[in-house]
Amino acid sequence: MHSFGYRANALLTLSVTILAIMCAMASFSDNFNSPSPSASVEVLNINRLQKLSNGDDEVSLTLNISADLQSLFTWNTKQVFVFVAAEYESTKNSFNQVSLWDGIIPSREHAKFWIRTTNKYRLTDQGANLRGKDFNLTLHWHVMPKTGKMFADKIVMTGYRLPEEYR
Repeated sequence: MHSFGYRANALLTLSVTILAIMCAMASFSDNFNSPSPSASVEVLNINRLQKLSNGDDEVSLTLNISADLQSLFTWNTKQVFVFVAAEYESTKNSFNQVSLWDGIIPSREHAKFWIRTTNKYRLTDQGANLRGKDFNLTLHWHVMPKTGKMFADKIVMTGYRLPEEYR
């Protein structure tokens, strides 16, 4: 006959094995989801383009952000982290990415939204490189599952340009 400790160990090992298999199946089932999110980010107004005392350029924008990210939610989705970034090239760097706004979407009911806001984080460039600069606005999202790997993707909106003169 086996001791109590041996039986408890066998039961615990079986339970953890079953839990690991269920987590792997949940993660694998997300591969069959083909989300089709839609989003639009518009610049309604360039509130301010100024040169700071240290010589850096800073921009304040009013944004109109609308998105339908409901298709990203499955039964394995815990939450979705979403952010809007301005992306541009400069003489120092071939790729600059500055986060303007972010949010956490906790459930499918909150995944369809429209917001009008100024940039939450400053759009600042080292040096006077923002005047007349072409830039893209990109809506990024990171799907955080209850179990398994994190999934990330984005939608890029092109064709934005900053003014030539400070305001």
